[in-house]
Amino acid sequence: MPVFPFSAIVGQDRMRRALILNAISPQIGGVLIRGERGTAKSTAARALAALLPPIRTVADCPFRCDPDREEFMCDNCRARVAAGQTLPVEVKQTRFVDLPVSATEDRVVGTLDLERAIKQGERHFEPGVLAFANRGLLYVDEVNLLDDHVVDLLLDSAAMGVNVVEREGISFSHPSRFILVGTMNPEEGDLRPQLLDRFALCVDIQGILDADSRVEILRRRIGFEQDYQSFCDTWCQEENRLTERIIRAQELLPSVTYANNDLYEIARLTAEMDVDGHRADLVILKTAQAHAAFEGRPSIRETDILLAAELALPHRLRRSPFEDTAAKMNKLSQRIEQARQESEREETEAERAQAKKKLTLT
Repeated sequence: MPVFPFSAIVGQDRMRRALILNAISPQIGGVLIRGERGTAKSTAARALAALLPPIRTVADCPFRCDPDREEFMCDNCRARVAAGQTLPVEVKQTRFVDLPVSATEDRVVGTLDLERAIKQGERHFEPGVLAFANRGLLYVDEVNLLDDHVVDLLLDSAAMGVNVVEREGISFSHPSRFILVGTMNPEEGDLRPQLLDRFALCVDIQGILDADSRVEILRRRIGFEQDYQSFCDTWCQEENRLTERIIRAQELLPSVTYANNDLYEIARLTAEMDVDGHRADLVILKTAQAHAAFEGRPSIRETDILLAAELALPHRLRRSPFEDTAAKMNKLSQRIEQARQESEREETEAERAQAKKKLTLT
């Protein structure tokens, strides 16, 4: 099935940023995209999966375990390593796994064959959606229509990075580290606040009203439908650049640092915005680090923190009858713009100082 290029999506900058940052750091905890029909929600999720780099896997493992990281292996692969076996390696494309709305708990987490265990003394596990999603992208359309218990299971697995199935004293565990993308149309109902808060990032999107942008969307979509191969070839170079940038950011991420002042800045921001709980603080920090890595910087700045907050706070703001949460987000957007201008000014001054230094040396 042809996939529309991620780089060819017009506008929706926040949505694209949230998806890219989760690709760089799946530990952020997923993104919920809320918006009306026809706003490229599912298109963006599929396009991101196609954009991601191939991964090294254990060739014959249904969970696509990482052959270089024993701590992220399933029980079977660990047992093989302990027995001195050499695991076969294969490079595979990142999976896109689509979870149906009708999914049951067993379909999601997998099942243990108790009859086989009792009769033959063998532990046999039938993989579920979480197994196939490991090291891939798990897409949940209309997440608000899923059973709450199933949503809870997905969020638990995304947070812990492992799926443990236990039945009658028999257990099996396997890694379940994935990029979680949920989409929904608010007109069809909302998620319970407890579940909403557990999505790390949230983006509210609307149809683009600018006439020129709408015409560009039409042109690109028609071009893709008429000759998708030629259209994708046109965007191939841009897609490759973005893939390489994501890879570099993933490599840089573990070394991205933050100062004590950055932690105070995050704490002050969430306190000012009257945010419930402390999950938002940690999400903002992780997202800011991913954004700094994407920008190729070794430490986070105020801009990273504010851009992260723009994605981490919309679904966590308290909604009282006489309080306008939109005003809070608009104020945050103004702070982001000011921080950007200050950052650009500092970079310009640094470049001038560097150029002046070079002239002096020559």
